[in-house]
Amino acid sequence: MVEEVIAMVSTAVIDDFLAQRKLAFVGASHDPKEFSASVYRELKRHGYELSPVNPRATEVDGDPCYATVRDLPAGLDGAVVMVPAEASAAVVEECIEAGIPRVWLHQGAGPSSATPEAVALCREHGIEVVDGACPMMFFADATWFHRVHRWGREKRGGLTP
Repeated sequence: MVEEVIAMVSTAVIDDFLAQRKLAFVGASHDPKEFSASVYRELKRHGYELSPVNPRATEVDGDPCYATVRDLPAGLDGAVVMVPAEASAAVVEECIEAGIPRVWLHQGAGPSSATPEAVALCREHGIEVVDGACPMMFFADATWFHRVHRWGREKRGGLTP
């Protein structure tokens, strides 16, 4: 059983991650109704150059899709990880092998990719990690829903300077 991670995430780490432009997106869905597809589209709308990873898709939102992190082009600034909790540590291991310096382990209202094992792997290998938040909470033009989630996280003490 995977325990839930209640993380203290640094806004400086979040700002650094979001300042990067070339990102892998692991767990990108080719089904436009899936939440990961919404996050993917929103990142693209904000100017991110995304390389989607999904072994069951050939393209996501018109972008060529990669089967694994190992198949990605070199030179990526980070990876957004939106996979089931039980798969997140293996994805982090692939990010380590690929030399990806930053990982965002997604957590929204539902399931989370942020597990103690995945977070520990990042930290042990010097990977800057955002462990348990949604990037959409941090855009200046975030919808009310995402602004409320950010506010709640701030009130619970889950964000630090």
